[in-house]
Amino acid sequence: MKLTKNRKFGVGETITLFALIAFAVIILYPLLWMFISSMKSYDEIYNNVWGFPEVWKYENYIEAWSKGISSYFLNSVIVTIATIFSVLLFGSMAAFSLAKYRSRLIDLALIFIIAGMMINPQVALIPLFNILSAFDMINTRLALILPYIAFRLPIAILLLRSYFLSIPKELEESAVIDGCSDWGIYTKIYLPMARPILITTIVLTAFFAWNEFLFATIFIDSDALKTIPSGLMNFRDALRTDWGVLLAGMVISSIPMIVLLIMLQKYLVRGLSEGSVKG
Repeated sequence: MKLTKNRKFGVGETITLFALIAFAVIILYPLLWMFISSMKSYDEIYNNVWGFPEVWKYENYIEAWSKGISSYFLNSVIVTIATIFSVLLFGSMAAFSLAKYRSRLIDLALIFIIAGMMINPQVALIPLFNILSAFDMINTRLALILPYIAFRLPIAILLLRSYFLSIPKELEESAVIDGCSDWGIYTKIYLPMARPILITTIVLTAFFAWNEFLFATIFIDSDALKTIPSGLMNFRDALRTDWGVLLAGMVISSIPMIVLLIMLQKYLVRGLSEGSVKG
């Protein structure tokens, strides 16, 4: 039996390893602090900032859920799922057309899509508010879903198009010889082969729709329709804020995205790397 020596790290690899560990600590420590502090009383949060609580107050989560997190959570789920579905549907169809056909109109459409990526959501706030008010959509879920779709479609289309361009044309030509229509090529060849980039699009869109704060605060006034980022503002009081309950609500709001990222991380990396083959 042949024994292998332990592999030694070089100077560059060691520095990289320590840098990655430091980066992981920077990312994970605030999450850990938020979780621990969500179990503390009001006084302990101020008097024992860095320590563990003497008594773990699990009731903070029950109180946060009963104070409105349950409805905010449901609204966030509805808005996020609707946004993801629409971005995948319209984005994939647009990307298929842009990847399959060649014309001056296609090139012009790509320019407009790239221009759409450069628009800052904050700059479009007042025009969007006027448009939504004209269509009587303020204080509805559509007031969030439609802008979210509009601002996520450009990046989704470009990512999907880049991936579609990497799919061998021979597969499409074989399907055409077998009598497959454009719709059949799209549903039976492109979409199944583009699973990694589709999942990448899901993750990126979900993070945006779930965590978006500005539109959710301006376009929604009703507590019954608020999403988690704007709804958590109701937990703050002018005189005294129960930070334990507020932090518990933040932990609850962060769990779905953390779970989603852990479950789909390998597809996220693969989709981004393979989708950059062609452009």
